[in-house]
Amino acid sequence: MNYILSDHAHKRMIKRKIRTEWIEMALMHPARTENDEIDPTLVHALRTIPEKGFRVLRVIYNETTDPMTVVTAYFDNEVTDL
Repeated sequence: MNYILSDHAHKRMIKRKIRTEWIEMALMHPARTENDEIDPTLVHALRTIPEKGFRVLRVIYNETTDPMTVVTAYFDNEVTDL
């Protein structure tokens, strides 16, 4: 998968202890994708992470860039329907 991390995404991954392989799993095999409510260039990829007790990882990326750019990632405690 061809993507880059924004500086913000990289910093948040370190702070939130999100592994690169989890980002890649969410991008390649999301359980669900959602369009961003504000920015039409952004997509949200959601996937449960077994190593984190099946918490839902939300990876937000810009699909209009080449390569696509991961904007941020975080564990979304509000998603319960995956």
